[in-house]
Amino acid sequence: MTPVPEIAVIIPHYNGVEILRDCLRSLYDSTQLPLEVILVDNASTDDSAKMVRAEFPTVRILPQSHNLGFAGGCNAGIRATQAPFVLILNNDTIHQPGWLELLLDKLHSDPEVAVVQPKILSWQKRDQFDYSGAAGGEMDIFGFPFARGRIFENIEIDNGQYDDLPARIFWASGTAFLARRELLLNAGLFDETFFAHMEEIDLQWRLQLIGYKITVEPRAVIWHRSGFTLGAEAPLKKYLNHRNSLLMFLTNYKPLLTAYLLPIRILLDWMALGFSLVKLDFGRAGAILKAHGWILIHPGIIHNRRRQVKALRRVPDSQIIERL
Repeated sequence: MTPVPEIAVIIPHYNGVEILRDCLRSLYDSTQLPLEVILVDNASTDDSAKMVRAEFPTVRILPQSHNLGFAGGCNAGIRATQAPFVLILNNDTIHQPGWLELLLDKLHSDPEVAVVQPKILSWQKRDQFDYSGAAGGEMDIFGFPFARGRIFENIEIDNGQYDDLPARIFWASGTAFLARRELLLNAGLFDETFFAHMEEIDLQWRLQLIGYKITVEPRAVIWHRSGFTLGAEAPLKKYLNHRNSLLMFLTNYKPLLTAYLLPIRILLDWMALGFSLVKLDFGRAGAILKAHGWILIHPGIIHNRRRQVKALRRVPDSQIIERL
């Protein structure tokens, strides 16, 4: 019986034959490690599955009847493997040789590390950080994420300025991260309510509440075609970002801290709404209103999530705030 490889690569995919081909070629060319590669095909309407069967016959395809989103696609892949480590990988990435070995070494060297991400640079502008994760994700106390090398729309050129910082970060980008599968299962996997965007931050917040660390390995480098699947200006992306940030904020803190911070968070959202209207950015204004509307009419989901987080919690909010 063939032993299960140490790493299973989970690639959630919805259309885009060429980017998927580039990703798989680069993945196999960049590492000597044996891999179980699982493509979760979220009901693609192009020839993606046909191409993979013809050109990458060792890839295991999990066809879905409908689009499960990033969260559901990743969960399906994680459940389908027994490998101790899972690499969550976007289909629009290419990779520097040896990057995966460096990530695996990081997990082997420290049992308290649950997740590690590489340095993520832009595929379009190779010397710049990528918007989605850059040199490691951080977050402020109100649930707004940013990254080393990217704050709001300001994206830096990579001059190695973050290579020597402490490896510990608050979140590792879903663009690419290596994780301990058992811990992802223990933390409840990705919340499929999120569908896409910030679900990795939410999951890794829970991992930290359990008592584990999230890190970055800057010597491991990949390049990402940011925004290929869903562009930065897409109304759905704006809505999901606002809604999911608020959902995460409302459910991962304890009640007293949530109540203390919530008025300020709401004020910040309404300030963002005002600025959007002044700038005639009606797409973002609508996304904020729609996000708040969703929260108001789904109290049951918020209540259930809070119960789930309470059952997992081993670390007090005071320790979490120290990392924000």
